[in-house]
Amino acid sequence: MHFGNIRQWKQKTAATLAIFVCLPFLYSGQDELNLLEESQRRGSLTLLTRNGASSYFIGPEGNAGPEYDIAEAFADYLGLSIRVKVASEFSDLESLLKKRQGELIAANLTRTRAREKLFSFGPDYADVTTMVVYKRGKKRPREMADLLGMNVSVIAGSSYESLLENARATLPDLKWTPAKSVGMEDLLLAIADGELDVTLVDSNIFKTSGQFYPRLRPGFTLEEQQHQAWAFLPGDDDSLVQKARSFFRLIKENGRLAEIQDRYNANDTELDRVGMFQFMKQVRNRLPALIPIFQEVAEAYDLDWRLLAAMGYQESHWDADATSKTGVRGIMMLTRRTATQLGISDRLDPEQSIEGGARYFLRMRKRIPDRIPEPDRTWMALAAYNMGWGHLEDTRKLTQKLGGNPDRWQDINERLPLLSQEKWYKQTHFGYARGYEARQYVENIRSYFDTLVWMETRAHPMLITMAF
Repeated sequence: MHFGNIRQWKQKTAATLAIFVCLPFLYSGQDELNLLEESQRRGSLTLLTRNGASSYFIGPEGNAGPEYDIAEAFADYLGLSIRVKVASEFSDLESLLKKRQGELIAANLTRTRAREKLFSFGPDYADVTTMVVYKRGKKRPREMADLLGMNVSVIAGSSYESLLENARATLPDLKWTPAKSVGMEDLLLAIADGELDVTLVDSNIFKTSGQFYPRLRPGFTLEEQQHQAWAFLPGDDDSLVQKARSFFRLIKENGRLAEIQDRYNANDTELDRVGMFQFMKQVRNRLPALIPIFQEVAEAYDLDWRLLAAMGYQESHWDADATSKTGVRGIMMLTRRTATQLGISDRLDPEQSIEGGARYFLRMRKRIPDRIPEPDRTWMALAAYNMGWGHLEDTRKLTQKLGGNPDRWQDINERLPLLSQEKWYKQTHFGYARGYEARQYVENIRSYFDTLVWMETRAHPMLITMAF
C-alpha cells in the first residue's frame, strides 16, 4: 500500500470512528426530549379520564364534558390536537399514566397526601366537598357511625375509599364494597333503585349528575373542602405542569374556566328535586305523544327538538289546554298578541302552538348580535322570550356599565336580578322587570334540556326508559 493510500485509509477510519462515537449522543438527544417536546413532536396531547357527566362523555355533537372541554382548550393553547383514553376502572388511571399512554389525568381527581406521592399535580381548579348520599324516605345518615350496618359502596381506588379507611381507625366494624368497572351514575342509580343504602360523591359530581335522580339527598359532608387538579407524571420533568399553571391562570382571568363549568352546571340555583321528579313523570306520560311534533317543527326551523320540548315543559308542563291568569295559552303559552302576529289561529292546537313558539324564539335569537357565539345566543334568546327583548338589552347595558361582558351569558345571568331593584332599573330604558324569574326560567330550561339530552344520547343508566 502506498503511503498516500495509507493516509487516506487512516482519515476514513478516523471519520468512521467519529460517527460511531457521536451516534449515541445524537440519539440521546431524542431520548432527552421532555414531556412537552414529546407532545409537540407527536402533535397531540392524550387525556386520561373516565366516563361521567362531570368529566367526559360522547354527546350529540361528539366529545364533551367539563374535564374534556378544559383539556381540549389546554391542547389548543399548546397548539396540539387532543386525544382521549378512557380508563375502565378508576385505579387504572395511574398505571396508564406510568405507561405513558397519556400525558395527564383529568377525572375529577382530588388532591390528597397519598396521591401527591404518586403524581405531580397541576394547579387547583375546583373546590369540592365529599358528600354521603342516600335515598329520600330512608333513614338519613348524619355521621360516619350511622353507616355501620348499611349497604355502602364507593368507586374502587378512589379518594372515597381512603376516607373510609381513615374512618376505620375509630369505627373498626365499618364495611363497604369497592365498586369496579362502574361509573358514579351507576352507584347513584343503585341508590335510587334501593340496591344500595349510601355512596360517597364529590359535590360537583352530585350537582351535575344528581339532578337526574330526584329522590337522592345528601346526608352529611365529610371533612373540609378539597381541591381538584390534573395529575401528571412525577419527577423532575415539569414542562407540562408549568404550561398547565400558565394555562389555568389565563382561563381563570379571562373567564373561560367559569364558562366551561357553567356549561355543565346549569343549576347554580338547583332545580327543586320535587320539580324534577314531576318532570320525569311527564316525560313518561305526556311527552311521547308530542315528540313527533317537536321533532317535525325542529327540523323545519333547524332547531334542537329537545330544546323546544324543554321550553314547552317550562311553559305548560306539556299541557295543551293550559291557560294562565294573564291569558297566555297552550303548550308554548303564547299571548293573544303574539299568536296574532305569528298567524296562529288556535293556541290550544299543539302543532300550531309549538310552531309559534319556535318562530317567536327564532325571532328573539335573530336579534342577538352575530358576534355572540353559541350557546350564549340561545340562553339570551330564551331570556328575551321570557321577559321581552327590551329588558334583555337593558341587562346587557347594565352588565357593561358594571364592568361585565355584555356578550357573555354568564355575566348577563349574574345581573338579571338587578332589574327588580329600584337602584338599578331606574337606570334602564324599559324599567322594572322580574329579572330573577327570567334567570330561573333559562336555568330550568337548561336543566330539562340537559336531562332530555342525557336520556337520549348518553350510554349511562337511566331512570326512565323512553323510546325515541
